[in-house]
Amino acid sequence: MNNRIDQPLLNSRNLRWLLIIGVILVGANLRVPLTSAGALVSFIRDDFRISNALAGAITTLPLIAFALLSPFAPKIANKIGMERTIAISLALLIIGILIRSAGAIELLFTGTLLVGLGIAVGNVLIPGIIKMNFPFKIGLMTGLYAIVMNVFGALGSGLSIPIATSGSFGWRGSLVIWSGLVLITLLIWLPQLMKKHDTKKKINNQKIGGMLRSPLAWKITVFMGAQSLIFYTLITWLPTILTANGYDIHLAGWGVFIFQFASIPFTFIIPVIADRMKNQVMLAFVSSGLILAGIIGLLAGLSELSILWAVFLGIGNGSAFSLSMMFFTLRTKDGYEAAELSGMAQSLGYLLAAVGPVLVGGLQDITGSWTLPLSMMALFAIVMLIMGVASGKNKQVSGNL
Repeated sequence: MNNRIDQPLLNSRNLRWLLIIGVILVGANLRVPLTSAGALVSFIRDDFRISNALAGAITTLPLIAFALLSPFAPKIANKIGMERTIAISLALLIIGILIRSAGAIELLFTGTLLVGLGIAVGNVLIPGIIKMNFPFKIGLMTGLYAIVMNVFGALGSGLSIPIATSGSFGWRGSLVIWSGLVLITLLIWLPQLMKKHDTKKKINNQKIGGMLRSPLAWKITVFMGAQSLIFYTLITWLPTILTANGYDIHLAGWGVFIFQFASIPFTFIIPVIADRMKNQVMLAFVSSGLILAGIIGLLAGLSELSILWAVFLGIGNGSAFSLSMMFFTLRTKDGYEAAELSGMAQSLGYLLAAVGPVLVGGLQDITGSWTLPLSMMALFAIVMLIMGVASGKNKQVSGNL
């Protein structure tokens, strides 16, 4: 009887299952705070009476936060452990979601920045957590957390407007409601802090500097940056683009849902397939090509086919995003090198992506048309295709210095 009482409630097997659930739930929170806000940009813009360019900053600020914090996330994890760093980021995410809906426009942008800082840590460290804890299930675990990320991202876009327009929720209540999901995730993650041996390791400083000297690391960074620029620009402006093509505002919000929903099966399938292939050149070519085709379709102005273009864009972006995550693990030797590549790619990549929503909004303000903004996005899709094919070759960053 005493032995049974003394037996720990959380043995290693239970902790491992909680880690699997925790990784998946962290993924669920990495897009929904952004996509829910993106769907409500027009509500926020009209409430505060701001320009399209300033409204675009609602999406751009988190991307700037990604760029600023991503290089430091592996270093913080090196000192206090990956598990503790992720727990702190979840707490920061809850605070940011609450602050951005508190009232004044200053709080909106302050909270939005905190949301970006919280998400940045999960973006960078989860690939390292997966490579370190699931070395023989990298494709499966990457697919699982990526698919959940996209499912909840799609729900954020599709449900935000209906929630905001029902009862007395408004756009503020529609944003706050997602803090509950973060709280659940934090509670599930907390047992990881009880581990006797946290995932801490000293990182070779030469490796950190060497990553910046790797041509392959730069190609992966540009590929991810171009994909992120296109994705976050579409998350922000696709409802407005569809509305300009004659769609009702509610249907336009669901158009973004379709854009993300179409990506769901591919965010799971692509990592599993990529993990079994000798190289990922064809996957990079097809995913980038679909994005280019979707943008050209929107540019052609065939409104009756707009949903088809959204499907192309969703499949392409979902595939390319998952492929980016796989490059972090397939092109590195261990979990901490994966975190370093992830930090570099997400820092510089999201800095590039941060330009997208504001630039596109500004170009539309100046020209009064979506032709020039969409043409610019098509150019980035071409760059993405070239860099993706180069990144898909079977090499490692450490051997490419």
